[in-house]
Amino acid sequence: MSIVISTERKRLSPDESRTAALEAAREILIAEGPQAVTLKAVATKVGRTHANVLHHFGSALGLQKALAAMLAESVCDSIAETVLSARRGEADPRLIVDMTFDAFDQQGAGALATWMIMSGNKDALDPILSAIHNLVDELADDNEDGLIKEDTLTLVLMALGDALLGKPMADALGLPREAARDIAYKQLMASPGVIARMAAA
Repeated sequence: MSIVISTERKRLSPDESRTAALEAAREILIAEGPQAVTLKAVATKVGRTHANVLHHFGSALGLQKALAAMLAESVCDSIAETVLSARRGEADPRLIVDMTFDAFDQQGAGALATWMIMSGNKDALDPILSAIHNLVDELADDNEDGLIKEDTLTLVLMALGDALLGKPMADALGLPREAARDIAYKQLMASPGVIARMAAA
């Protein structure tokens, strides 16, 4: 009895093909760094042609920008859910800090944004900033958007800085690797913003 193995690749819709390419790009980003996120590398990983991936994103910078948008939207959606849960007393506000720091460090958003900017893409932060802006709009209530903006600014800047220099700085100062997260959490809890009031609720 002979077994016939089909070598025909599964046909994907344009949306499925684009999503698969972005997921592959995310895996490459985490494993190898932002410089490795190229059209060729993504095409190889998903078993498609360079032209196929190019069709979806237009260029390597287009791919990287789309990846930044996907990461930012995913993280901001998760943070929004956690903030709302914390307001109901169902989640620890510390999770908000950890998720933000993880997004820039472990998920590679900080390295990707920095790489894109250094490569000359001045619009590199647009998708990240847009997602953060939408997050602030979603969470603002009782005319407290100014306080949320201040909390968000503090948290994002600390998370980005930690992703780029956190470990060597902590090592040089003889501090634990989690020191920046701990400081960010304490600052947020001491602020007059809504995150601080979550902890007191």
